[in-house]
Amino acid sequence: PREQAVLETVPPAPAEEPNSTDSAKAPKVNCEERNTTGTERLTLQILNVSQDLMEFLNPNSSDCTLVLFYTPWCRFSASLAPHFNSLPRAFPTLRFLALDASQHSSLSTRFGTVAVPNILLFQGAKPMARFNHTDRTLETLKDFIFNQTGIEAKSDVAVTKEDWEGPLPSVLTKGIDWLLLFSLLFLASFVLYATVRTESIRWLIPGQEHEHQE
Repeated sequence: PREQAVLETVPPAPAEEPNSTDSAKAPKVNCEERNTTGTERLTLQILNVSQDLMEFLNPNSSDCTLVLFYTPWCRFSASLAPHFNSLPRAFPTLRFLALDASQHSSLSTRFGTVAVPNILLFQGAKPMARFNHTDRTLETLKDFIFNQTGIEAKSDVAVTKEDWEGPLPSVLTKGIDWLLLFSLLFLASFVLYATVRTESIRWLIPGQEHEHQE
């Protein structure tokens, strides 16, 4: 007679007591926090057209910098401005830089800035994470930095009247959105190329050129 297999029920292992240290999420980026002793005013630094971002990022260091690519005529950049201006006070051991993407087109291309605002977290000179939330507020920026680095923000920091005034402008300035213009030109060129290529292939197929002559 055929033997019948017996399935035994294995009792679940007893749950272990959660360890607060083990259960805490390890930071994705281990930042070397800078010494701010003697620093009177912690503020955002905006790069001008002649300054290169790579001059401010040390490839041999593990310190972290949050970099904002913006344009002064982008309304999303303007609404983000006061929140980003307040970050140096919330995280005094990190560095914060901003640059006009239209003035630094090579850097924008290098770091994949196809739309602004674009926020990247660098460790040394290497981009480690991108802020992808559409809700760009001080609180969501705090959460992003904490989730990536494990560094907690100062709890008493809030957006102030001075943050609305600068250094990053919160008022739109008139200008041409070159990134949008280049995107539209690229799209138009692609459509034109596809149309011409399709028409060329149609004429190469035997009989197609006489299709409308009957």
